[in-house]
Amino acid sequence: MSVQSAAPKGAITLSKLKKMKQNKQKITSLTAYDASFAAVIDEAGVDFVLVGDSLGMVVQGLNTTLPVTMDEMIYHSKIVSRGLSRALLMVDMPFMSYATPEQALTNAARLMKEGGAKIIKLEWGALEVEMVRRLSECGIPVCAHLGLTPQTVHKLGGYRVQGRDNPTAEKMRRDAKILEEAGADMILLECVPELLAKEITELVQVPVIGIGAGADVDGQILVLYDIMGISKGKRPLFSKDYMMGAESILAAIQMYDKQVRAGTFPAAEHTFS
Repeated sequence: MSVQSAAPKGAITLSKLKKMKQNKQKITSLTAYDASFAAVIDEAGVDFVLVGDSLGMVVQGLNTTLPVTMDEMIYHSKIVSRGLSRALLMVDMPFMSYATPEQALTNAARLMKEGGAKIIKLEWGALEVEMVRRLSECGIPVCAHLGLTPQTVHKLGGYRVQGRDNPTAEKMRRDAKILEEAGADMILLECVPELLAKEITELVQVPVIGIGAGADVDGQILVLYDIMGISKGKRPLFSKDYMMGAESILAAIQMYDKQVRAGTFPAAEHTFS
């Protein structure tokens, strides 16, 4: 039996997201880290919210996501859940919180039971297939994260586009299919060439969400602080400041939602080749 609670009427569910993919309707998502912003995103009509370990950089002022702890993720997940009535809640598993399938199961259960998560996200690693399979068997929905995986930034040598060479691209295609077969309910592609992202989207039956992965994926996600123009440092190429000319934060988020659904975001300037 799934540990996921029944969704209230009108709420977004995984089944609805999968149907949107089948019907070629674009899916929208943003990160959130507290109840107030979560409520605004929910009101704007965005389909799902991610409590990302990006909070380490945009909320805590860290240089990477690596120091973020499990307890911090549960805390932020819990308060974000209080601001949502419609949008689905996805939460990141932080660095080294899923080094083994047993640890992954324990911590994923905590995120759902204590934090209110409806789906958890793992960054791809050598053991993740077994983890996805085990979590799926226990009724825990999973989103697999491919491409640029910030938790392995030191291994990757920095924040770089992934999949530009043939061997890496082929591995990413293969990994996406393997993860789907293991039970992944969704795949997130970060900083991946547009053509490769399109191929992966067509290869799998589960929704594929992109961040810096072009316009041909099933949906888009961005960091809330980036679209509000308040992130520290240079805004990522794949993002856009929606506060420019907007009369309110709600209006900015609604414009993002509208442009993703219309297929006008991301444009060419937000895309990697």
